[in-house]
Amino acid sequence: MSAQTFKTISQGDIRWLESVQLSKFPWLVHAFSTRKGGVSKPPCAGLNLGFTESDQRERVEQNRRLFFHQLGGKHFTPATVRQIHSAHSFVIARDVAGELTYHMPGIEVPVPLSANPPAGDGVMTAEPGILLTIRIADCLPVLLVDPQKRLVAAVHAGWRGSLDRVIEKAVGDMRRVFGSDPQNLIAALGPSIRSCCYEVGEEVVEAFHGKFAGAERFFQNIPERPISLTDRHTILFLSAHPPGHAPEHVPAARLDLIAVAQNQLASAGVKPANVLVTDYCTACRTDLFFSHRHEGGVTGRQVAAVGIRKAVASA
Repeated sequence: MSAQTFKTISQGDIRWLESVQLSKFPWLVHAFSTRKGGVSKPPCAGLNLGFTESDQRERVEQNRRLFFHQLGGKHFTPATVRQIHSAHSFVIARDVAGELTYHMPGIEVPVPLSANPPAGDGVMTAEPGILLTIRIADCLPVLLVDPQKRLVAAVHAGWRGSLDRVIEKAVGDMRRVFGSDPQNLIAALGPSIRSCCYEVGEEVVEAFHGKFAGAERFFQNIPERPISLTDRHTILFLSAHPPGHAPEHVPAARLDLIAVAQNQLASAGVKPANVLVTDYCTACRTDLFFSHRHEGGVTGRQVAAVGIRKAVASA
């Protein structure tokens, strides 16, 4: 990772990544958390910031207090969504009582809230004191910043959301709702599983080719593996499962989520020079990050966060 692009911030045992370029804006706070620090035990050892069945809720709550405190927690109210691998985004604001409200882009009436936040995979705001957060453990986190209008957004982009153009739609919502010029936007792409480790099946390859022209740029071929004992003596290893119900996933290619994101950002009008990319693969670096795929689905979650500081909101 280029030292001129992203930097590691350490506060005590807690570490997170920041974009060097975004850190130059005094009105902005942002972070891509790592698993360093925190109180969680294996299999979620470290700074697990997601409520999962693999960790105790009390430990996650303590981790979240530690992390958000370092980001200036007393000045921010964290806001998130119930992530469902969709292309839905919400505009987050405050009502007259100071409570958070969620709005569908372009609709003034807020979404009725229950005990849980609404389902979606993108959040955006123009209001200071709201810390937008998304949880990740392999999917691609994208932070969008408009330095001209002082707007921010956070997007959770797995393969399903990327297939539905969640990033491109988020940029379009920022333009439609707030009047952002996409050419002014800066996009920071955080740690995620990369093409070196992200094997997908033929159904994923076909789905992208059905929705994107030139989708071959999103995939890399899987190197041929040596002939195994199973290949030489196939009859000995026949599955007892009915045809079409074999339990093993047969990979067809490796998906490059970064290439998909860059394509969508370019299509939405964001300048390539304004797209900042970390080099970290979560599956390769489980010493630094949680990886759902590498750790068999039993692991914790990182958080990507972005917000507008109150103190300098009008500076």
